[in-house]
Amino acid sequence: MSAAMDYEPAGELKIGQVGIANLRIRTLDIPRLAEEMRGRVQRAPKLFARAAVVLDFGGLSRAPDAATAQALIDGLRAAGVLPVALAYGTSEIERLAEALGLPLLAKFRAAYERDDAAAPAAPAPAREPKREAAPPPAPAANAAAPGLLLTAPVRSGQQVYADHRDLTVLATVGAGAEVIADGSVHIYGSLRGRALAGAQGNPQARIFCREFHAELVAIAGHYKVLEDIPKDLRGKAVQVWLEDQQLKIAALD
Repeated sequence: MSAAMDYEPAGELKIGQVGIANLRIRTLDIPRLAEEMRGRVQRAPKLFARAAVVLDFGGLSRAPDAATAQALIDGLRAAGVLPVALAYGTSEIERLAEALGLPLLAKFRAAYERDDAAAPAAPAPAREPKREAAPPPAPAANAAAPGLLLTAPVRSGQQVYADHRDLTVLATVGAGAEVIADGSVHIYGSLRGRALAGAQGNPQARIFCREFHAELVAIAGHYKVLEDIPKDLRGKAVQVWLEDQQLKIAALD
């Protein structure tokens, strides 16, 4: 039998959730952006040094040209992070991604697709009414999905994502682990890794934790790292919420 009959692939490709930060660009002041990112890397190098970053130009009135975008990429690389893709957006963003040789990351398409879906549809042509029994009512489109419940610990290097629902963890979230929910996050053990609630932008989401040692907590993109958290809250039962675009952390009574 010839050795050429080996059908094992040279590389095994798997598609799954990955921890990539989304940087929403609000100004094309490249020195300012690079300095802000350098400060984040210096304050929390374990989280941000050489972190993969997706560039989101949705906060601008129009996409930058390829030369400006490349200068931004170079500035962010010099600041210590690694831009790896552009967030999905308009056809202009798609052309920019092609010019830069970067992919569009589908993870961030949901917000744009919801905007498209909100546009009113063209009215259907009038038809002669039929005398038929009315169909049974459809279930409500916004019916709440059941939350995701985890009973086992979330260990270092693992990431769990609760899509359009809350996440409840009955055990520990270890250092280097990440739990993400579009709704709220409830942790009945210790939180030593990262917890992100309101991942699709819900500012009403909250994080509840019985024993707080978090590397990072975030709600709707607003975050705090361990160095920003008061020391008197560490090890306590806390809740985290968003108020006036500011992330608040307080001990639970």
